[in-house]
Amino acid sequence: MKLRRFLPGTAAWRFGLLFVLLFASCSQAEPRIVRAVISLVYYQNQTGIQEAYSFFVLPEDDDGIKDLDTLYLYHDREELVWTLGSEDWISEDADGKAWIGSRGISMNDGPLPRGQFRTVLEDKSGSRGERTFAFDGAALNRPFPVFTITDGQFHIESSYPAHSLLWYDENGESAGSSPLNSLDGTIGDLAPPESRSAALWAEDIGHYTSALTQALPLY
Repeated sequence: MKLRRFLPGTAAWRFGLLFVLLFASCSQAEPRIVRAVISLVYYQNQTGIQEAYSFFVLPEDDDGIKDLDTLYLYHDREELVWTLGSEDWISEDADGKAWIGSRGISMNDGPLPRGQFRTVLEDKSGSRGERTFAFDGAALNRPFPVFTITDGQFHIESSYPAHSLLWYDENGESAGSSPLNSLDGTIGDLAPPESRSAALWAEDIGHYTSALTQALPLY
């Protein structure tokens, strides 16, 4: 068998060039991570106050946000990885832009790592975007907030500068959130119709620190 070389000007070369151009025009755009943010979250459970990370990224994808499939958070030095599928992450709107992530990045044992992180965003075609960032935030010596609901009235005791109520439906699924301008009020004036319980989200944006109470029944 002889070796055949396809020279410019031949039909085969023109066909190959056309294939490359068509393939390039049909390729899908890679997702991009515009920004990644971690903050420290103290959350309340049956055993007391625990520590977690709130991790969100601002994504961009020319094929649309619905094309995104999996979000990874790596701490390479400690050989740790957290994986969020599109069914696992939550979406938060800020200034008209949708951020995706989780408030529940935690460890099975031991403290959460600090230092450099790497996040990878993958779309349904397998294309990936990546970004590195650092978090070295120290814990704040701030009392954990107190959240109560009595006879349809809520009351908050907190030294955090910002507060929201997180709503949950009868299945414990998220039913939205409501920023608060007051530490006292009537729960029914704020609650979405499908909500059955609420938790307090208290936040100090300047120090990347937040607190999440246990969810309480509304009535």
